[in-house]
Amino acid sequence: MPYDPSAFPPFAVTVDLVVLTVRRHALCALAVRRGESPFQGRWALPGGFVRADEDLAQAAARELAEETGLRVHDPAVPAQDHGAHLEQLATYGDPKRDPRMRVVSVAHLALAPDLPAPRAGGDASNARWAPVDELLEQGGYGRDGEPVAPLAFDHAQILSDGVERARSKIEYSSLATAFCPPEFTVGELRRVYEAVWGVALDPRNFHRKVTGTPGFLVPTGGTTTRQGGRPAQLFRAGGATLLNPPMLRPEV
Repeated sequence: MPYDPSAFPPFAVTVDLVVLTVRRHALCALAVRRGESPFQGRWALPGGFVRADEDLAQAAARELAEETGLRVHDPAVPAQDHGAHLEQLATYGDPKRDPRMRVVSVAHLALAPDLPAPRAGGDASNARWAPVDELLEQGGYGRDGEPVAPLAFDHAQILSDGVERARSKIEYSSLATAFCPPEFTVGELRRVYEAVWGVALDPRNFHRKVTGTPGFLVPTGGTTTRQGGRPAQLFRAGGATLLNPPMLRPEV
């Protein structure tokens, strides 16, 4: 029998972005307020439909650039000032996840250093960085006194999965450096781990672990006083992608 495309129901493909950064020592995600139905007025993750001439990676990179102005980090070019780590997270295909039609979303996780205030675009009426704990909270009120409603669609599940991916990967990979500027101190890196894991870490033990892990950090030869106090040594990310021994997450 010849293949008949009309024998199969049509569906759309979208990309949704879990964009994480550390602001004011808290793990934050980019959220947009929907300006159109469905879920008009509700907060959601940024994203959009995949265009006919795009593959998934291109669509995710385009949405990331439109929402944040960031380009995807090229591993072949070290120490980029405005590059973001971008990786595919998971696929979400519940038939009822979008009331408009059958929509399959391929979610992506993006990590970047402290980012400026976002600008709303597309069908979003507003955009903001919000602590992930606030976005995942059910009921109650946020820091700005606004009632907290669940994220639109299945975005709470997508965000939760993205946060857990980040928390897990910084244990065994050098991914935590994606939250840092090209040159950073051990203290700044420690605060990334503390924000992502939601725990306090012993500064001396942390310094010993990260500087003693082969290929994790490379001294730049410079120092900085931007954190106050005595000059602190500056580092950049080394060439290691996997950490041996790993940075184990403390029990909470």
